Amino acid sequence: MTRKGAGNAAPQFLEGDPATGYLPGRKWPVIRYGLLSLLAAAILVFAIELIVRGDFAGTVGFFLQPFKPGWTTILIFALVLIGLDAVLGRSYQSLMIVAPLTLALAVVGHQKSLYLGDPLYPTDFLYSRQIMALMPLLVRDRPGTAIIMAVGIVGGLALLVYGWRLWRRRVPALSHKGRLARLTLTVPLLAFVVSIMDYATFSWTRDRLQIIPIMWDQKENYASNGFALAFALNVPMAHVSAPPGYSDKAIAAIDRPAVTASMPDEKPDIIIVMSESFWDATKLPGVTITPDPIPNVRALRSGYMFSPEFGGMTANIEFEALTGFSNAFLPAGSIPYQQYVRSATPSMATFLKSQGYRARAIHPGTNWFWNRGAVYADFGFNDFKSEETLPPLQKRGPLASDAAMTDEIIREADASADPVFFFAVSLQNHGPYEPYRYYNPTHKVEAPISPWARESLLSYAEGSADADRGLERLIEWAKKRERPTVIAFFGDHLPPLGPVYVETGFMKDNVAPRKEPSPEAALEHHQTPLILWSNRTGPAEDMGAVSPAFLPYHILTMAGISHPYYTGFLGALRERYRVVDRNLLLTPTGAATPDWARQKKIDPAINDFRLLQYDMMFGKRRAAPDFFPETLDKPVTHTS
Repeated sequence: MTRKGAGNAAPQFLEGDPATGYLPGRKWPVIRYGLLSLLAAAILVFAIELIVRGDFAGTVGFFLQPFKPGWTTILIFALVLIGLDAVLGRSYQSLMIVAPLTLALAVVGHQKSLYLGDPLYPTDFLYSRQIMALMPLLVRDRPGTAIIMAVGIVGGLALLVYGWRLWRRRVPALSHKGRLARLTLTVPLLAFVVSIMDYATFSWTRDRLQIIPIMWDQKENYASNGFALAFALNVPMAHVSAPPGYSDKAIAAIDRPAVTASMPDEKPDIIIVMSESFWDATKLPGVTITPDPIPNVRALRSGYMFSPEFGGMTANIEFEALTGFSNAFLPAGSIPYQQYVRSATPSMATFLKSQGYRARAIHPGTNWFWNRGAVYADFGFNDFKSEETLPPLQKRGPLASDAAMTDEIIREADASADPVFFFAVSLQNHGPYEPYRYYNPTHKVEAPISPWARESLLSYAEGSADADRGLERLIEWAKKRERPTVIAFFGDHLPPLGPVYVETGFMKDNVAPRKEPSPEAALEHHQTPLILWSNRTGPAEDMGAVSPAFLPYHILTMAGISHPYYTGFLGALRERYRVVDRNLLLTPTGAATPDWARQKKIDPAINDFRLLQYDMMFGKRRAAPDFFPETLDKPVTHTS
């Protein structure tokens, strides 16, 4: 140290230096660290987009355009990495958390888009328990893939734990001042980013960054803004904002129907069967199924149910069919059963129970699936029989059979002295439709498709035939009854047949697009058979395609029952529209209005529909005395 020039030695950026806190002996540590963090963020964001899109050229194109959301995403990821490093106390250790988590989300998002046609939403994690419950079926369908996934997950976790421990030993801890400097930089910037993510409000900064929330078309939203930003933009959808113009005065201005609640002298039993994935598979091009798997449905069909979903999301169809409300007025990707039904909510069960009915629900699955146990209580059902409370039901294939569920409906109805309102959701024909699901198939499928697809379609056809026989038995039983009985039967959505659709040429992808290119395509991909039948008048006829929200009107009308909302308001609206969907309005004559929600002027009848729904679900319930009088003595308390 006494040698000449020794005092002018090059500075070493050591751990004690308050300006750094990085690896010792490295020059320009701040610049180096910042550039490496940006590089790591860029590689990670590119990998995420590549996984989600499944297209290298498309991913490159997403980043080649300047000032696009891709570069904003990279900067945000870099800030997250730097801030998390400060929390963990080691440089770059945040990658061991952020990378596995985001890449796993990307894989899940890609798989969801393949099987359901929708991107991954934040609300999807509300029903992760449902996904786990379906894992045995998925493992049975593709055991090889399941084994590879299990080995990959275990191996990845082991490698991550090893790397984490090694990094903690080899890399020196950051100084307190260095950690504080990082947090001082990142926290305000990330807080600002969060503040501009609310799509419901205009943001000058977001506009300059060309981040345009396309909430009406989520597929385009994810394609334009990228997976991470679009996912973040969907976080606020858990909150439903009041429609424009919502006020006490607006609710008071809605025309009150000249309809009161009334019942026939002899109250009919009402039985609704929502049959899992029930559809006419003979609509597939080039496919012949012998014998006809659904002869009874074909003979009795009253019309079609226009499902707002494809291949899944059963609870959203239930929501409409039971409440007479519409998913069209809720944020895209939301699941009312999981997010919004948290207190007493008007439904057909609420009304019919107030008129002396025994309101019952039955589903051979678990009571927590889709949060049904709590939701049915909020809807006013007297009881809900599920796997936990039903007697052991005979299985057909891996799941409880439709025949056993039909037996239970008949037994319960015959045992009740009071009129019964039954809502039943079947389980047997739930996907995936693994080949050779049934050891004794009674049908034959002929189609120019691969053996796997043909056997998968045979499994589905067998399940459909069992559902058809269940309907036949229910109607034959009802024909012999003295008590009036109304039966509604429909499929909730088209089945998730995946490659079968592509190989037969029915669709170009495994799932239908959320936004169809034409009304005709929407009808083709969202119609399931609907039967509405009475043992007094037989089947209803020529109903056409109707949204599930109109089912209460049709069912109660056939039963000879009136109600201010279900037959009054919905009856008047049904004269103008038979389909009210997020992307399509369809009149009784077939006239279509695509993208109606984006138009400057919305039909006042549709606006009234939206105002009433918001008022009763989220608002002050000012409409209750005139439209839902049976709810006036019901306390609005959280029960789920």
